Amino acid sequence: MAKPIYFSTHAREQMLLRGAEEDEVIAAIRSGNWQAAKNGKFHARTEFEYNKESPVNQQFYSYKAVDPIFDDRPEKIVVITVKVYYFN
Repeated sequence: MAKPIYFSTHAREQMLLRGAEEDEVIAAIRSGNWQAAKNGKFHARTEFEYNKESPVNQQFYSYKAVDPIFDDRPEKIVVITVKVYYFN
């Protein structure tokens, strides 16, 4: 059974500001390639087709990459923050 994923308040705020959806963050963690991040945390950048305007700068982009930074605890995964990159 997969560990439950929890979102910090900061992570939810950053997702809203940067245009990441909860299901994208979960998909990145569940199926992405985990890489070491600072302070013993992990990140798992995953790319998605986007094909619309970014909420950040209102420019059209074909793709976006969602890169959650998270803590893998014994009983759960806690998302600390989420970075989002838009590109063509």
